[in-house]
Amino acid sequence: MQTLHPYIPTFEHLPKSLPIFPLAGAVFLPQSNLPLNIFEPRYLKMVQDSMRGNQLIGMIQPADQTDHPNLYEVGCAGRITQYIENPNGQIQIGLTGVCRFTIRQELSSLRGYRIVAPDWSSFEQDYDVVDVEPANHQDDTPSASFRAALHHYFAENSIEADWDVLSSLSTHSLLSNMFSHLPLSIEDKQLLLETSTATERLIAFTAILSDESQPKGNPQ
Repeated sequence: MQTLHPYIPTFEHLPKSLPIFPLAGAVFLPQSNLPLNIFEPRYLKMVQDSMRGNQLIGMIQPADQTDHPNLYEVGCAGRITQYIENPNGQIQIGLTGVCRFTIRQELSSLRGYRIVAPDWSSFEQDYDVVDVEPANHQDDTPSASFRAALHHYFAENSIEADWDVLSSLSTHSLLSNMFSHLPLSIEDKQLLLETSTATERLIAFTAILSDESQPKGNPQ
């Protein structure tokens, strides 16, 4: 299988260990981007260690708010494709989503951050090239239904948008941007992350937007 980018490892060469960054709400999809501002010492160390290696970091949501939280079942690994050191000691990075993973087991670590043995086997489809053309706007396609639900969601929540720009985006780009920027719940983000295929994710996202656009009942 070919890699999507010359610096991203092929599926067959994904690593057997992976540093993870548990952070609620900070999940992203394969072939999308996630900017992060790193300031906590253990994660500064993690980024620097990753830059000396394969530049891969696993993003995964914590399932509770304890100091050493349990984790959701599925996360997404990203490669550091942007790296800026700031004078205040913080580091800004940009991750490009590579492949989802489940945790086979957690490994011992003396570096202050958590490391896991990832299981990539269920997510080889993350390397499939998704659509890059503007959507077919026929009314009966999942893409058209998603765009209609998004338009209604924006209207119901008084969100302004440049629809000329949004209409020009491929469906994958539009979904990835909305996944990152809309105020979705942790549970909804996890649901979309765990959805098997791009089409199923599109249908699930449409259902979430439609539900969030329904008038809320008045308190009794």
